[in-house]
Amino acid sequence: MTVSSSPAHLLIVDDNKVNRMVLSRSLEQQGHVVETAENGREGLEKFRTGVFDLMLLDIEMPEMDGFEVLEACLNDVDLRQIPIIMTSAMEELDAVVKCVELGAEDYLTKPVNPILLRARVNASLEKKRLRDEQRRLFRTFATKEVAEQLLRSGFSLGGKQVKASIMFADIRSFTTIAENQEPSESIDLLNQYFSLMFDAITNNGGTVNQVVGDGLMAVFGAPIFFEDHSEKAVRAALQMLEQLKVFNQNQLAQGKMQIRIGIGIATGQMVAGYTGTQTRAIYTCIGDTVNVASRIEEYTKEALHPLLIDNYTRESLPEDIKVEDLGKIIFKGKNQAINVFAVRGS
Repeated sequence: MTVSSSPAHLLIVDDNKVNRMVLSRSLEQQGHVVETAENGREGLEKFRTGVFDLMLLDIEMPEMDGFEVLEACLNDVDLRQIPIIMTSAMEELDAVVKCVELGAEDYLTKPVNPILLRARVNASLEKKRLRDEQRRLFRTFATKEVAEQLLRSGFSLGGKQVKASIMFADIRSFTTIAENQEPSESIDLLNQYFSLMFDAITNNGGTVNQVVGDGLMAVFGAPIFFEDHSEKAVRAALQMLEQLKVFNQNQLAQGKMQIRIGIGIATGQMVAGYTGTQTRAIYTCIGDTVNVASRIEEYTKEALHPLLIDNYTRESLPEDIKVEDLGKIIFKGKNQAINVFAVRGS
């Protein structure tokens, strides 16, 4: 990383005014933008409210010492990604080593050597750049939640038992649609469609974990659990249908083909985790609940309703979401009938 082309936003936290001035002057001469704080509490407040690339943190300070600030940053999901370099007098070296063991990026002893300061800061910023690049890459192929889980705990095959809600959604007669237009038009249609659908799902806490052709699978309540996953799944589906109306209006205005979709949702126990091999794997959910959601989505074609749910999903819905009981259906491959409900809206 060349500092001249990539100036960073740095925060210096030190109760000694002279130290703050010396560090600031040296870093500003390197092209960085520098802010300062004179105690730990002020430094933590600035760090939380600003957008910084790195913090230089003293240990012995009033209000909050360096240990307390470091601990608070490491316990914050957003702040723990930002490198912290500890600064201290030589007699505090054991304390600095402890800070590094706890998660600080590096350390500098006072008085700080300008050449060493430049090297340590640049090295820490380069590590952050690489981590940010890795995070962006992960999020290209996985959801934010899955990406953050990978970065925190690493990758391993396997999963755990969870209770969550699964959604399947599919475009009706997409094969026919694709036959009547150029492949580039089909890709453009899918990209616009998925953009709208993904927004509705993620805005309600869902995770899109599979896209196959014109269909998608999403999970609500994993990998991040929340109690109202069934309600959020249904509200996401209702928003998807509203978004589809806007999408079709735009299609009609441009003389393009309109589309219809079917959405199926089921709630229950499943195993959520990574399946595949060590070199190629996906985050997914496996279990009977997943199969039921898929069957319910397929049944939307026969039932002539765009949004169907199972009884376990219905039980968790508030009164403002209206449903119609379609009775018990025996799906292919299932021995027991599933009570299916059509969602009318709210």
